[in-house]
Amino acid sequence: IVFVSVGDPIGGGFIQSMARPASNATGFTNFEPSIGGKWLELLKEVAPGVKRALVILQTETPANASFLRAAEAAAPTLQVTLTAPSVHNATEIEAAVNTFAAEPSGGLIVMPHPVTATNRNVIFGLAARYRLPAVYPFRFFAQGGGLVSYGIDQVDHFRRAAEYINRILKGEKPGDLPTQASTKFELAVNLKTAKSLGLSIPQTVLLRADEVIE
Repeated sequence: IVFVSVGDPIGGGFIQSMARPASNATGFTNFEPSIGGKWLELLKEVAPGVKRALVILQTETPANASFLRAAEAAAPTLQVTLTAPSVHNATEIEAAVNTFAAEPSGGLIVMPHPVTATNRNVIFGLAARYRLPAVYPFRFFAQGGGLVSYGIDQVDHFRRAAEYINRILKGEKPGDLPTQASTKFELAVNLKTAKSLGLSIPQTVLLRADEVIE
Protein backbone atom coordinates (compact mmCIF):
# COMPACT_ATOMS: atom_id res chain seq x y z
CA ILE A 1 0.00 0.00 0.00
CA VAL A 2 1.26 3.47 -0.91
CA PHE A 3 -0.87 6.17 0.73
CA VAL A 4 -0.86 9.71 -0.58
CA SER A 5 -2.48 12.01 1.98
CA VAL A 6 -2.54 10.65 5.54
CA GLY A 7 -2.39 13.28 8.24
CA ASP A 8 -1.09 11.14 11.11
CA PRO A 9 0.00 7.71 9.81
CA ILE A 10 1.48 6.64 13.17
CA GLY A 11 -1.53 7.74 15.22
CA GLY A 12 -3.80 6.18 12.62
CA GLY A 13 -2.03 2.85 12.94
CA PHE A 14 -0.75 2.65 9.35
CA ILE A 15 2.97 2.58 10.23
CA GLN A 16 5.24 2.19 13.27
CA SER A 17 7.66 5.02 12.46
CA MET A 18 8.33 7.53 9.70
CA ALA A 19 11.86 6.27 9.01
CA ARG A 20 10.94 2.59 8.95
CA PRO A 21 7.20 1.95 8.54
CA ALA A 22 7.74 -1.78 9.27
CA SER A 23 4.45 -2.72 7.63
CA ASN A 24 3.01 -3.29 4.16
CA ALA A 25 2.25 0.43 3.87
CA THR A 26 4.24 3.61 3.31
CA GLY A 27 3.67 6.89 1.54
CA PHE A 28 3.31 10.58 2.14
CA THR A 29 1.86 12.62 4.98
CA ASN A 30 -0.05 15.74 4.06
CA PHE A 31 0.53 18.03 7.08
CA GLU A 32 2.71 18.40 10.14
CA PRO A 33 0.70 19.04 13.35
CA SER A 34 2.11 22.60 13.56
CA ILE A 35 0.07 23.58 10.49
CA GLY A 36 -2.89 24.22 12.79
CA GLY A 37 -1.11 27.23 14.26
CA LYS A 38 -0.14 28.49 10.82
CA TRP A 39 -3.77 28.39 9.66
CA LEU A 40 -4.76 30.52 12.64
CA GLU A 41 -1.90 32.95 11.95
CA LEU A 42 -3.02 33.26 8.33
CA LEU A 43 -6.61 33.91 9.36
CA LYS A 44 -5.44 36.71 11.66
CA GLU A 45 -3.20 38.10 8.92
CA VAL A 46 -5.96 38.39 6.29
CA ALA A 47 -8.60 39.46 8.83
CA PRO A 48 -6.94 41.29 11.75
CA GLY A 49 -10.31 42.00 13.35
CA VAL A 50 -10.94 38.33 14.07
CA LYS A 51 -11.10 37.62 17.80
CA ARG A 52 -12.99 34.33 17.68
CA ALA A 53 -12.44 31.34 15.40
CA LEU A 54 -14.66 28.36 14.75
CA VAL A 55 -12.60 25.31 13.84
CA ILE A 56 -14.58 23.00 11.56
CA LEU A 57 -13.17 19.51 12.08
CA GLN A 58 -13.78 15.96 13.24
CA THR A 59 -12.01 15.61 16.58
CA GLU A 60 -12.11 11.80 16.43
CA THR A 61 -9.59 11.92 13.59
CA PRO A 62 -6.06 11.85 15.09
CA ALA A 63 -4.63 14.33 12.56
CA ASN A 64 -7.45 16.83 13.11
CA ALA A 65 -6.95 16.58 16.86
CA SER A 66 -3.23 17.34 16.50
CA PHE A 67 -3.91 20.32 14.22
CA LEU A 68 -6.37 21.65 16.79
CA ARG A 69 -3.81 21.37 19.61
CA ALA A 70 -1.36 23.45 17.55
CA ALA A 71 -4.03 26.08 16.90
CA GLU A 72 -4.91 26.16 20.61
CA ALA A 73 -1.24 26.70 21.47
CA ALA A 74 -1.04 29.68 19.09
CA ALA A 75 -4.39 31.21 20.06
CA PRO A 76 -3.35 33.13 23.22
CA THR A 77 -0.51 34.94 21.44
CA LEU A 78 -2.83 35.88 18.58
CA GLN A 79 -5.56 36.88 21.04
CA VAL A 80 -8.12 34.58 19.45
CA THR A 81 -10.63 32.37 21.25
CA LEU A 82 -11.28 29.02 19.61
CA THR A 83 -14.48 27.00 19.38
CA ALA A 84 -14.13 23.48 18.02
CA PRO A 85 -17.22 21.25 17.96
CA SER A 86 -16.78 17.93 16.16
CA VAL A 87 -18.89 17.75 12.98
CA HIS A 88 -19.89 14.73 10.90
CA ASN A 89 -22.28 16.04 8.24
CA ALA A 90 -23.74 19.16 6.63
CA THR A 91 -26.45 19.52 9.29
CA GLU A 92 -23.91 19.64 12.11
CA ILE A 93 -21.71 22.06 10.18
CA GLU A 94 -24.63 24.39 9.63
CA ALA A 95 -25.72 24.21 13.27
CA ALA A 96 -22.19 24.97 14.48
CA VAL A 97 -21.76 27.98 12.19
CA ASN A 98 -25.24 29.32 12.92
CA THR A 99 -24.54 29.27 16.67
CA PHE A 100 -21.03 30.69 16.29
CA ALA A 101 -22.12 33.55 14.03
CA ALA A 102 -24.53 34.91 16.64
CA GLU A 103 -21.59 36.89 18.08
CA PRO A 104 -19.29 39.29 16.16
CA SER A 105 -15.60 39.26 15.18
CA GLY A 106 -15.56 35.66 14.04
CA GLY A 107 -13.69 33.65 11.44
CA LEU A 108 -13.42 30.03 10.31
CA ILE A 109 -10.61 27.49 10.12
CA VAL A 110 -11.60 24.50 8.00
CA MET A 111 -9.58 21.37 8.70
CA PRO A 112 -8.73 18.76 6.04
CA HIS A 113 -11.24 15.92 6.20
CA PRO A 114 -13.68 14.20 3.81
CA VAL A 115 -16.54 15.82 5.77
CA THR A 116 -15.27 19.34 5.06
CA ALA A 117 -14.25 18.57 1.48
CA THR A 118 -17.59 17.08 0.46
CA ASN A 119 -19.53 19.83 2.25
CA ARG A 120 -17.35 22.73 1.09
CA ASN A 121 -20.22 24.42 -0.78
CA VAL A 122 -22.24 24.40 2.43
CA ILE A 123 -19.32 26.05 4.23
CA PHE A 124 -18.85 28.61 1.43
CA GLY A 125 -22.52 29.53 1.67
CA LEU A 126 -22.44 29.94 5.43
CA ALA A 127 -19.24 31.99 5.31
CA ALA A 128 -20.85 34.29 2.73
CA ARG A 129 -24.15 34.55 4.62
CA TYR A 130 -22.47 35.57 7.88
CA ARG A 131 -19.52 37.38 6.27
CA LEU A 132 -16.97 35.15 7.98
CA PRO A 133 -13.37 35.13 6.70
CA ALA A 134 -12.14 31.56 6.42
CA VAL A 135 -8.90 29.64 5.91
CA TYR A 136 -8.98 26.31 4.08
CA PRO A 137 -6.43 23.46 3.76
CA PHE A 138 -6.26 22.90 -0.01
CA ARG A 139 -6.15 25.04 -3.15
CA PHE A 140 -9.39 23.62 -4.56
CA PHE A 141 -11.25 25.29 -1.68
CA ALA A 142 -10.04 28.75 -2.74
CA GLN A 143 -10.66 27.94 -6.40
CA GLY A 144 -14.24 26.97 -5.50
CA GLY A 145 -15.02 30.18 -3.63
CA GLY A 146 -13.18 30.02 -0.30
CA LEU A 147 -11.30 33.11 0.85
CA VAL A 148 -7.79 31.73 1.28
CA SER A 149 -6.12 28.32 1.37
CA TYR A 150 -2.75 27.06 2.52
CA GLY A 151 -1.74 23.45 2.11
CA ILE A 152 0.20 20.84 0.23
CA ASP A 153 0.54 20.52 -3.52
CA GLN A 154 -1.62 17.41 -3.86
CA VAL A 155 -0.53 16.68 -7.43
CA ASP A 156 3.09 16.56 -6.28
CA HIS A 157 2.20 13.79 -3.82
CA PHE A 158 0.79 11.62 -6.58
CA ARG A 159 3.93 12.12 -8.67
CA ARG A 160 6.12 11.10 -5.74
CA ALA A 161 3.85 8.14 -4.97
CA ALA A 162 4.38 6.87 -8.52
CA GLU A 163 8.12 6.71 -7.84
CA TYR A 164 7.51 4.60 -4.73
CA ILE A 165 5.15 2.29 -6.59
CA ASN A 166 7.81 1.79 -9.26
CA ARG A 167 10.37 0.83 -6.62
CA ILE A 168 7.95 -1.62 -4.97
CA LEU A 169 7.12 -3.26 -8.29
CA LYS A 170 10.86 -3.75 -8.79
CA GLY A 171 11.11 -5.67 -5.52
CA GLU A 172 11.57 -3.21 -2.64
CA LYS A 173 9.41 -3.66 0.46
CA PRO A 174 7.00 -0.86 1.52
CA GLY A 175 8.14 -1.24 5.12
CA ASP A 176 11.70 -0.33 4.12
CA LEU A 177 10.72 2.89 2.34
CA PRO A 178 10.55 5.91 4.67
CA THR A 179 7.21 7.67 4.97
CA GLN A 180 7.83 11.20 3.73
CA ALA A 181 6.45 14.53 4.84
CA SER A 182 5.22 17.23 2.45
CA THR A 183 7.84 19.46 0.87
CA LYS A 184 5.72 21.67 -1.38
CA PHE A 185 3.05 24.00 0.01
CA GLU A 186 0.87 26.46 -1.84
CA LEU A 187 -1.04 29.57 -0.84
CA ALA A 188 -4.12 30.64 -2.82
CA VAL A 189 -6.19 33.79 -2.37
CA ASN A 190 -9.63 34.47 -3.82
CA LEU A 191 -9.91 38.25 -4.27
CA LYS A 192 -13.53 38.02 -5.42
CA THR A 193 -14.47 36.44 -2.10
CA ALA A 194 -12.35 38.98 -0.21
CA LYS A 195 -14.21 41.81 -1.92
CA SER A 196 -17.59 40.30 -1.04
CA LEU A 197 -16.48 40.17 2.62
CA GLY A 198 -15.19 43.75 2.55
CA LEU A 199 -11.62 42.60 3.17
CA SER A 200 -8.45 44.08 1.74
CA ILE A 201 -5.87 41.30 1.53
CA PRO A 202 -2.45 42.55 2.73
CA GLN A 203 0.21 42.92 0.07
CA THR A 204 2.49 40.66 2.10
CA VAL A 205 0.00 37.81 1.60
CA LEU A 206 -0.53 38.52 -2.10
CA LEU A 207 3.21 38.51 -2.77
CA ARG A 208 3.52 35.07 -1.11
CA ALA A 209 0.54 33.60 -2.94
CA ASP A 210 1.05 30.89 -5.54
CA GLU A 211 -2.33 31.74 -7.05
CA VAL A 212 -4.43 34.91 -6.83
CA ILE A 213 -7.95 34.31 -8.08
CA GLU A 214 -9.48 37.44 -9.59
